[in-house]
Amino acid sequence: MSNPVDLAALAAWMDSQGLGSGPIENDVRLAGGTQNILLKFTRAGGAYVLRRPPPVLRANSNETMRREARMLAALKDTNVPHPALIAACPDETVLGAAFYLMEPIDGYNPTTCLPEPFASSPELRHQMGLSLVDGIAALGAQDYIALGLEGLGKVDNYLERQVGRWKAQLESYAEFPEWDGLKDLPDIDGVGRWLEENRPRTFQPGILHGDYHLANVMYRFDAPRLAAIVDWELTTIGDPLLDLGWLLATWPEGSTGTVSVTPWEGFPSADELVAHYAKQTTRDLSQIHWYGVLACYKLGIILEGTYARACAGKAPKATGDQLHASTIGLLQRANRWIS
Repeated sequence: MSNPVDLAALAAWMDSQGLGSGPIENDVRLAGGTQNILLKFTRAGGAYVLRRPPPVLRANSNETMRREARMLAALKDTNVPHPALIAACPDETVLGAAFYLMEPIDGYNPTTCLPEPFASSPELRHQMGLSLVDGIAALGAQDYIALGLEGLGKVDNYLERQVGRWKAQLESYAEFPEWDGLKDLPDIDGVGRWLEENRPRTFQPGILHGDYHLANVMYRFDAPRLAAIVDWELTTIGDPLLDLGWLLATWPEGSTGTVSVTPWEGFPSADELVAHYAKQTTRDLSQIHWYGVLACYKLGIILEGTYARACAGKAPKATGDQLHASTIGLLQRANRWIS
C-alpha cells in the first residue's frame, strides 16, 4: 500500500517549524483507530508520530484534527496522561488535511497483547483497572476555562440535548433503505424515554474524552499505570461523568462487554470502578447509572451506523454484523439497569 503521507511536503513543513533536518526515515504505519492515519518516523535522530484524517475525508475530519491538537496542547502541564504534542498544522494544503505531530508513547494497549508481568498477575491487573479510572478522574478535575478550552463544546443544556441528538442520528440511518436493524434493537425508544424522565437536574461542566475504554489507552511497561490516553477525536466540554458511564457501558459484565483483556481475572468490578472514582471527585455520583444507560444508548447508536452502512454495501458485512450484535448487547444492558 502506498504511503498516504507526502513525506517531501512533510519534511518541508518541518523545516519551516525548525523540527530537525534532512530526510524522513524509518516511516511505518501504526495500528490504532479505525479511520485516522498514524505514521511513526524519525528525522535527525528525533522520533515522531504523525496523526491525520483518512485519505477520504469526512465532513468534520479537519475540524476534529484541530480540536484534538488543541486539547493535547492544553493538557501539556497537567497530570492527565496523554501524548505530548510537538507541533500542529491546521493548514489543510500542506498534506491535504490538518494534522499534528506528537511524541511516540512508550507503552502498550492491553486489548491487543498483555505482556509480562501483567499477564501472570491478577493483582497487577486490578491496579491497571483502577489506573484506568485515575485517568478520567484527573481529566474531569481539570479547569477547562483556565486551560483555554472554553468554547470547545456547548455546555448549556448539555444533558438535555443528548437523547434528541442521538435519536436523530438513529433516524438518519433510514437513508439506507437496506438497513433493517431497528427491529432488532431491544426497546430503544423505552431507553430514550427513561433517560429523559430520569435526567440529572444539574451537572458540573468539565472535559470529556468522549470514547473512554480499554482500547483507547496505553499502559506503561514498568508499572500498572497509564502511559497515555489516546484517540481524542470525540473530546469536548460537557459532563465528565459520561466518561465514567462509558467505562461502565463497555466493561465486561459476566460474558458481555464491548472491550476486554485476556486474561480478565483480577480486574475490578464496575462497582469498584465507581467507588475509586468517588474518592477523587467532588461530583455527585448518586445517578451514575443514568450515565451508564446514556453511554449504552449513545454508543449503540454510533455502532449501528456502521451496520447501516454495511447493509448498503458501504462497509464490510462482517464488521457491521459484529457491531450490530454489540449494539443489541448494549441496549440489553441498559434495559437491565433501568428495570
